[in-house]
Amino acid sequence: MKNKLASIALSIFLASCVFGQQQPSRDVSRETARSSQEWVKDAVIYQIWERAYSQKGDFNSITADLDRIKTLGVDVLWLMPVHPVGQVKKKGSVGSPYAVRDYYGVNPDYGTPADLKRLVAEAHKRNLKVIIDVVLNHTAWDNKLITEHPEFYKKNEKGEIVPPVPDWADVAGLDYSRPELRRYIIDNLKSWIRDYDLDGFRCDVALFIPTDFWEEARAEVDKVKPNTIWLAEAEKPDLLVKAFDVDYAWNMHSTLTEVLQGAKPASALRKLWEEQLATNAKGALRMRFSDNHDERRAIARFGEKGALAGQALAFTLDGLPLVYNGMEVGDTAESGAPALFERLPIFWQFAERRPEFPRFYKSMIALRKSSAALRRGSVVWVRNSDESRVLTFARRSGSEELVVAINMSNAPFFGSVEVAGQFEEITPNIGNPMPPDDEKASAGKAAGNGLPTLSLDGFGFRIFRRKM
Repeated sequence: MKNKLASIALSIFLASCVFGQQQPSRDVSRETARSSQEWVKDAVIYQIWERAYSQKGDFNSITADLDRIKTLGVDVLWLMPVHPVGQVKKKGSVGSPYAVRDYYGVNPDYGTPADLKRLVAEAHKRNLKVIIDVVLNHTAWDNKLITEHPEFYKKNEKGEIVPPVPDWADVAGLDYSRPELRRYIIDNLKSWIRDYDLDGFRCDVALFIPTDFWEEARAEVDKVKPNTIWLAEAEKPDLLVKAFDVDYAWNMHSTLTEVLQGAKPASALRKLWEEQLATNAKGALRMRFSDNHDERRAIARFGEKGALAGQALAFTLDGLPLVYNGMEVGDTAESGAPALFERLPIFWQFAERRPEFPRFYKSMIALRKSSAALRRGSVVWVRNSDESRVLTFARRSGSEELVVAINMSNAPFFGSVEVAGQFEEITPNIGNPMPPDDEKASAGKAAGNGLPTLSLDGFGFRIFRRKM
């Protein structure tokens, strides 16, 4: 919807001022998260921005590229909103995809309902799941519900329909105290699953909508098609108990940004992870990411090496990693606001200029798929000699143990890691900038284990597997 990294906290505050305090999340630290399907727990999510994906910006261009996407190794395709875009009070030249004009419609700029159905069917043939982005907290001002059901909307003291947050002027807020609205939305969700054979939903600003609605909606949709995946754009622990399989690790993303930009030490990431482990339900699944449609490209924010370091953490820490289309070729297009409201295609030719990027993504996804420890293993933090700059942690599952080291700064690191035993290095060889090749690093390798001494380039990472 907008740059949430910069404004989500303010937006929540403003929304509470307009509509009253947001429903607080109850303490779920002693509860167990929803039991998701095994394929959900192992998934890598691939986000697709239809308008930006190709020069045509249509469904058929995505369908034609499914073999490449499959080769990348991802599992779930997340299509950003497929609905017609509102034109009243629109932002930019073409409007926001998060201003939905028709909940039952398909954006004609992207193609026809038949084109979308073919995209889903062809994805399924390749064992790829497909979810769509649903925007249920608000609508465009030219959505027919404005005139047909004005009672569905939030209103001010004058009885005027208002935005959910004052600076979201292009949309009108919905009122989930209305049972009729709840029924309309649930029927709509069921129709998308039934008519398009979708595999779930990504739910925009899910924290603005009461948890009990989401729980009701999930139960109803599960009757149409069980074993789907629901992703909440929220960081509200009670949503993961019954309603959602996965949520956004927004605070981790925010902290990652501050660390990579030098505003916080690397240890802040470990501290936050430990705090969230204590407050989330047992087994809660979080989506890890360094880039998405709400942000300037990671390369623009962190540089090439920093962008790879950030995504290395997303691939190796617990949770489900997200790949936003174009990351895998090192695209530098400004894909957040205002480009979210314009036409700005991905420059796929960057793959030739930055070959380390496609090699990194393919190899890291392949490594994750081959390793139960990376997909589902426990996280055990490992001490090192400079935790202000370097993250070191182990992933353990059964007899498999991996140790991951990521330099979150642009200065080289040479120091010690508090781990015992013999390890072999399995860092994917993607070319520059990794793996390091200085004399100290070579000396560490010659010692026969790569650990406990460790050398890392600026923003470099290395992965080791314990020798059995």
